[in-house]
Amino acid sequence: MNDLHYSLNEIPLIWLILIAIFLLLQGTWIFKDARRRGRFPWLWGLWGITGFPTPLIVYWFIVVRVDRKPPKQTSGK
Repeated sequence: MNDLHYSLNEIPLIWLILIAIFLLLQGTWIFKDARRRGRFPWLWGLWGITGFPTPLIVYWFIVVRVDRKPPKQTSGK
């Protein structure tokens, strides 16, 4: 059976650099957006540099989507 296990020596250096840059950009963007919204920026930013796309998707559902909902209107009687 052909196992797909790679060591760091087998992955081209350019791919590792591109992945690191992408994760840093994602974490920075999430951090800045969370800070602008006042929503635990350090938590979101640190989680944003750990992987893709889970932190981005969860951030969108928990923070961005909730902020886009219109406020509930109450009847004024």
